[in-house]
Amino acid sequence: MGEKKKKIVKTIKIDIDKCNGCRACEMICSAFHASPKYSSNNPARSRIRMIREPIRDIYVPVYAGENAKAECMGRDKYVIGEKEYDECVFCRASCPSRDLFKEPDSGLPLKCDMCEGEEEPLCVKWCITDALTCEEREEEVEEVKMGDVGTGLKSLIDKYGFEKIADTISRMSKKG
Repeated sequence: MGEKKKKIVKTIKIDIDKCNGCRACEMICSAFHASPKYSSNNPARSRIRMIREPIRDIYVPVYAGENAKAECMGRDKYVIGEKEYDECVFCRASCPSRDLFKEPDSGLPLKCDMCEGEEEPLCVKWCITDALTCEEREEEVEEVKMGDVGTGLKSLIDKYGFEKIADTISRMSKKG
């Protein structure tokens, strides 16, 4: 086990009452994660997706979270404005049961990186209605040792194959 340290963690707070469904968050996110940066706009690369019910004017931005190796057991239903939604619609995880939050070329899971290298996540910066805001909080986290990274990399190689992982890492390193 690693040593626990305090770390500042950024999160995106979503106020669905303010969201007008403009999808600027999706567009800037996909452009930021294009290779090279800002060279294209492919919503499938976006780490934030808009769930919408246009008849009732309800829009819910959902951003990508952790990868789940298996389907969850939860199949709760949510009712918003008389329409019923499956729990999966609002889930932030990339999992085997759906294609949401998976890299379109490699199929690898996507996760929001808070636009690493930027002052704040670009979806927050470009949100004209302030439906998305960035919050910071202090949290105790376990320091990751290189052995843990190696174990994670081995797991990805076992699941997707060495060539796919090497190609993805190569494309990611060219982005910077």
